[in-house]
Amino acid sequence: MTGPGIGRVFEVNLTHSSRLPLVWVGAAVACLAGPAGAQIYAGTSGSGAVVLSNFQTNETPEVVIAAPDEPRPFVPLEARRAPAAAPDEQRMAQYKPMIQKVAQETSVSPQLLHAVVAVESGYDAKAISRKGAQGLMQLMPQTAQRFGVRNALDPLQNLRGGALYLKWLLDYFNGDLKLALAGYNAGENEVVRAGYKIPPIKETRDYVPKVLAQMVPGPI
Repeated sequence: MTGPGIGRVFEVNLTHSSRLPLVWVGAAVACLAGPAGAQIYAGTSGSGAVVLSNFQTNETPEVVIAAPDEPRPFVPLEARRAPAAAPDEQRMAQYKPMIQKVAQETSVSPQLLHAVVAVESGYDAKAISRKGAQGLMQLMPQTAQRFGVRNALDPLQNLRGGALYLKWLLDYFNGDLKLALAGYNAGENEVVRAGYKIPPIKETRDYVPKVLAQMVPGPI
């Protein structure tokens, strides 16, 4: 009986006929390769017979059938995607003093401001969304006007306007941060219509935990 790890050798004499031994050779190769597709070596014996083997010897030095490549493990599409880029640390450092200043002026947590800026624009002061939101805190034109922002692409004005809106939302929703963030994303009226809950809007339901995850405890 033969099994994994046990060598097999076949010797086929090709000098007496032209067709029948070829059948033997094919059968021998199939037997040697087996279901796992083993590597096959060949050579010639001293008597002139063809020697086939599934291991290399002095009589079978040549590879005639190479073993198939190992199958590659399946990798899900999600794992092949590049991870989302983190906010640019250089830009974050650039706006850190400005965010601290606005936080002190408006009594809004700097951690909250950093989290919103990171999710909204990745600290890109020139960011403009397809819906028309602008700047670091992605203010819509009506929101910018509502909180006295004349140029939403001016980083300081944008931060002040966004901070004032967050402050207003926190007051309006009695300090409930989740509802305030939902209001910042979808508008306070959507939160009210949802019964003072996070509205059933996918973008908003994704947005709130994203911002909360960005919040770093302690001083920034």
